[in-house]
This record gives sequence, C-alpha cells and structure tokens, in this order.
Amino acid sequence: MAYKIIPELCQACGSCESECPNRAISHVEKVYTIDPNKCKECQGTYDSPMCAQLCNTDACVPA
Repeated sequence: MAYKIIPELCQACGSCESECPNRAISHVEKVYTIDPNKCKECQGTYDSPMCAQLCNTDACVPA
C-alpha cells in the first residue's frame, strides 16, 4: 500500500519531499503529491512512513 496526500490539508511546507527515500513526493501546482508507484512506505529505510510523521496537518495518509 502507498501513502497519499490530502490536497485540502497540505500546506505545501515541503518537509515531506526531502525525506522521501524513493523520491515519490513531488510539488505539483500548490500542493505536494505522492506517486503510488514509487511509494514503498519507507520500508527498509525508516521504521514508519516519514511523510506521515513529519506532516503538521496530517495530510499524509494511507491510500
């Protein structure tokens, strides 16, 4: 399963993008999005998905 970003909650702070080990997060227009084909939930790099841990608005959720 991959994670997704809820656009209405995303504040486009950018903290998630730099921590993604698979470069699955990108800035599109005014918010960030997660490519579900690249998202591996940080398995093998972190204990849990960093996007969800770092998000101040809880915009990163399981897809």
